[in-house]
Amino acid sequence: MSRAHRSDPTHASRDGVLRRWGIPVGIGVAVAALIAGVFWVQQEPATTPTQGSGGSSTSSEQPAAIEHPESVAAPDLSSQEGRDPDDQLAEGPVDAPVVLVMFSDFQCSFCAKWSDETLPEMREYVERGELRIEYRDVNIYGEDSERAARASLAAAMQGEHAQYHALLFEDGEIRSGQGLSEESLVELAGQIGLDTEQFAADMNSEQVAETIAENAQQGIDLGAMSTPAFIIGGTPTAGAQPTEVFTELVDKALAESEG
Repeated sequence: MSRAHRSDPTHASRDGVLRRWGIPVGIGVAVAALIAGVFWVQQEPATTPTQGSGGSSTSSEQPAAIEHPESVAAPDLSSQEGRDPDDQLAEGPVDAPVVLVMFSDFQCSFCAKWSDETLPEMREYVERGELRIEYRDVNIYGEDSERAARASLAAAMQGEHAQYHALLFEDGEIRSGQGLSEESLVELAGQIGLDTEQFAADMNSEQVAETIAENAQQGIDLGAMSTPAFIIGGTPTAGAQPTEVFTELVDKALAESEG
């Protein structure tokens, strides 16, 4: 099993990203960090991972949490919520008062960290019917990421998205290389009791490939090219920030939904 930590690449200028999120370029870096997620400020430098003694790549620094200025209104991106009852890559009721859209990549180390540390807390809101989580894999690391995203949807088609997602980010780490080969992904499906023949067929189907491509395009169109990035109750934010940042954002969105 191959695991690694990776840094997020920069794909566009900061000004371009701010414009995609509907934010005036001149509002200042601190406010931009809040509203646009500042994918470029929070990310690590795009460097080749270094191998540790155990064969795993390591990343020693975590992006710092960003203070949330209260004086600037964030753009409302609630139109990006799917609320599709047929969305198999979603958890929680379709009519939940708050939706969290997560733009992720299965080779993103900070996505793995968020899924290990913060996702369990978010699922408590889901269990209470207060939150819906919609997963959108942007696959910025290419073919292996796209294959993992297709595998995740194939698992979802057998009702096991959450368990399979957890395996791909097991212990807050990522898989890469051989760990994301088709053979390995099918083997993981077998470990959680899925029909591996059906899983492989679904993973390689046109329907699944089209859905994954559409989800990735949504993130690209929004400029969410550094992961993880989120829309919570219509408000964008980014990075594997401390769990309390996300609980505060969800609580705030819940309070606003109650009027």
